[in-house]
Amino acid sequence: MERALHRTQILTNHQLLLHSPNPTLSLSENPCLHYTAPDLTETYAFNLNEMRKLLDGHNLEDRDWLYSIMEESALFNPMERGGGRVFVAPDYNQSVEQQRQTTMKRIEFLLHKGVFKGWLTDPGHDAELRKLAFTDVLTIFDHSLCIMLGVHFFLWGDSIKFFGTKQHHEKWLRDTENYVVKGCFAMTELGHGSNVRGIETVTTYDSKTGEFIINTPCESAQKYWIGGAANHGTHAVVFSQLIINGSNQGVHAFIAQIRDANGNICPNVRIADCGHKIGLNGVDNGRIWFDNLRIPRENLLNSAADVSPDGQYLSAIENPDQRFAAFMAPLTSGRVNITAGAIYQAKIGLATAIRYALSRRAFSVTPNGPEVLILDYPSHQRRLLPLLAKTYAMSFAANELRMIYVNRSPETKKLLHVVSSAFKATLTWHNMRTLQECREACGGQGLKTENRVGHLKAEFDVQSTFEGDNNVLMQQVSKALFGEFMSAQKKKKPFKGLGLEHMNGPAPAIPPQLTSSILRSSQFQENAFCLRERDLLYRFAALVLQSQKSGKTKENAFILNYQLAEDLGRAFSDRTIFQIIVQTEATASDVSVKNMLGLVRSMYALTCMEEDASFLRYGYLTTENAAAVRKEVSQLCGDMRPHALALVSSFGIPDAFLSPIAFNWIEANSWSSSAKL
Repeated sequence: MERALHRTQILTNHQLLLHSPNPTLSLSENPCLHYTAPDLTETYAFNLNEMRKLLDGHNLEDRDWLYSIMEESALFNPMERGGGRVFVAPDYNQSVEQQRQTTMKRIEFLLHKGVFKGWLTDPGHDAELRKLAFTDVLTIFDHSLCIMLGVHFFLWGDSIKFFGTKQHHEKWLRDTENYVVKGCFAMTELGHGSNVRGIETVTTYDSKTGEFIINTPCESAQKYWIGGAANHGTHAVVFSQLIINGSNQGVHAFIAQIRDANGNICPNVRIADCGHKIGLNGVDNGRIWFDNLRIPRENLLNSAADVSPDGQYLSAIENPDQRFAAFMAPLTSGRVNITAGAIYQAKIGLATAIRYALSRRAFSVTPNGPEVLILDYPSHQRRLLPLLAKTYAMSFAANELRMIYVNRSPETKKLLHVVSSAFKATLTWHNMRTLQECREACGGQGLKTENRVGHLKAEFDVQSTFEGDNNVLMQQVSKALFGEFMSAQKKKKPFKGLGLEHMNGPAPAIPPQLTSSILRSSQFQENAFCLRERDLLYRFAALVLQSQKSGKTKENAFILNYQLAEDLGRAFSDRTIFQIIVQTEATASDVSVKNMLGLVRSMYALTCMEEDASFLRYGYLTTENAAAVRKEVSQLCGDMRPHALALVSSFGIPDAFLSPIAFNWIEANSWSSSAKL
């Protein structure tokens, strides 16, 4: 009865407001709900600044400087929404052409501010880390902006650096850094994406003129999805089969001019637009055809192979497979950036959804009681907090991958390839799942473009397939692990590298009964991850060898056992990420941070065990132990709940780069705020 009277009173108040002579004033004076900032009620049990240092990893001051100049510029679309709070985000109501033009204006602004200084011409590690930190900030603002820079600097620019020699460096790198030339990366074709060896563009050599001749022999050979090509690009690194004296020497890279200084398409080049996309419409993706395009002999990027003036093919790398591998180097930098970018988008989604859940209430659990914060519902905690823990673990993993890349050497080439492939797949899949869950957790507000989360799904969906299809990358990881297994068996030597040293000892044992203390033990968690990877590698190797004995080729054997290959790739990735967060926890100097990382580590480990069916499928966990894991994850959700705001605040993303529903969503949707839209 009391509840019915309460609801009647609410409805009566609504009617009074509806018929008020001054409804705007009445709405202001008699709000039905009040927004309470979670920062006023939540407590922080650890040092947020120290946690941010671990999460961002490096160049915090540089990041904050770039955040600030973007917030202060009208080019980054500042928008006031509620109580004078200003947000910056791309205007997705613009037409495709407007979005592309705005992206280029932002690049010009950043160039003028000196953001790109040294990106290609400073060889030091400090400059490279600064570049990567700036890339993180830019991808938080807009994926289109980040992709345009990634194509120009990391794909075109790094191709010049890695594939070219001194003559190319001197001619192209500084002009690229200063945007005198605008570079594209023309590898993907209509008919070939992941299978780069199969591309159909053909280049021959004319020894009479000292020129290469590039041709698109069929429609499936047209270059496709080439970022920057439709409107702005002036030059492209073109990947093509090189035919010398009738012999195919495999894929090589050439510099081709596609537009003149006035923006006119060059003769013997045809360019078309790829059209409207589900996201990334600030990127002018284009299609390119070459019709007997002649380029100077010096435009062959010749660090791995060359052609003499009289047409002789020259290479110090005799093995065609090794030569081909040398041409895949730029894709590694792309995967490193994609991996970090994916995690920053997951951070945006979680910071938004968790802040909203700490101020939005729904239903009362007692008669006449207040409505309950939605993050206080165990079901809502279950939706978001395991993803938060995984995002933390993967953030540390992305940092580790970045350091492997920055400190790369010939000895770490295999490690970099395998880890970047595994992490690119794992972290981009995680991002898409996280954004979807965060979108749903925000209800209808998650559908509004200004609240970012829903739109980010479309913007970042492409990460699952570009720079390597995720499923293909996971199969490459399994192939690499199989190669390590066969090498150790053949040489009768212990495993060394890729973190497989755990294979040298006896198989770890899982206790028959798992208590809470055991489940939260890092030793148990590591044993579980290592047992799974170890067993799956033995199983995979046995099945591949069995298939080969029955007459199948090794490649066909891999294809037939793709399911086990995917399980193995995931096991490698999960174990590697786990060991990285363990190391981060162990080296944390602040005790409060170390304790919180222990909680996050347990949530990450047990969530992986709960979600991956292989733990049950292959018997690493009994059904009773799987039930214990499930129960412990729920307990961990309750333990993490008081720290949810502190954990997302430690991301260090400025308020302006989040969205209105992360803060006073009532004021942001008030009549006075709506009038400004």
